Amino acid sequence: MELIFPDFPRISVNQERCAGKPCIKGTRISVDSVLAYLASGMSADDFVKEFSWIKKEDVQEALSFAATMLSGRYIPLQKAS
Repeated sequence: MELIFPDFPRISVNQERCAGKPCIKGTRISVDSVLAYLASGMSADDFVKEFSWIKKEDVQEALSFAATMLSGRYIPLQKAS
């Protein structure tokens, strides 16, 4: 079952994909992978070129999601449609 975060519709969690890590919806690109690539010096534009099925908005939402999660704010999940 895929779950989404209402405030972050591009991010989902599926226990059968990527060990249940938050991912860009419909992909196997985890939020922590996005952070790792960007932290290593890759730009968001280069990331989108490397992973052509990812949109820049996906990268931006992954960053926003990570920042929110680290802020300690609680975000409820709901079933994806």
